[in-house]
Amino acid sequence: MRFEETPLEGVRVVELERIEDERGWFARTYDGEEFARHGIAFELLQCNSSYNARCGTLRGMHYQADPHGEPKLVRCVRGAIFDVAVDLRAASPSYRRWYCAELSEGNDRMLFIPPGVAHGFQTLAEGCEVLYAMGHRHVPQAARGVRWDDPAFAIAWPPAPVTGRVISERDRSYPDFPD
Repeated sequence: MRFEETPLEGVRVVELERIEDERGWFARTYDGEEFARHGIAFELLQCNSSYNARCGTLRGMHYQADPHGEPKLVRCVRGAIFDVAVDLRAASPSYRRWYCAELSEGNDRMLFIPPGVAHGFQTLAEGCEVLYAMGHRHVPQAARGVRWDDPAFAIAWPPAPVTGRVISERDRSYPDFPD
């Protein structure tokens, strides 16, 4: 695996290193010791997946409140997504900044998102499947979010497809982020 720093403190792009032969390929997607060598404290506790039928489906921006902050490792295994992280940690030098990466079934990239950083994505194709390796179990009462189009972050999302974006009522109705 190769680890790439991003402008957001603690957010990393993790690239798979394929070993290929006549059968196809093999790659490690997680190794706790390797993550630790790159300064990432991450213990895998739960795995989730989402399927998104339509291009333009937008999920996010989600996080869990302390003390239930959830580190996550996100990978798109079918289709392609515009994956976004927003730093909500007030003490962070990258507070209120965002970072995006395109993750797709063919580019062998994952995004590691530490606790205190909101996460969301927009699908760039139909039939997208996204896997989440989680470092904390889901705690429904700790679930929080910020609105995907909040002017406090000014995320430059890809244009909506002709059919429009698909966004849940919950994700559409988060209040403005406090100044």
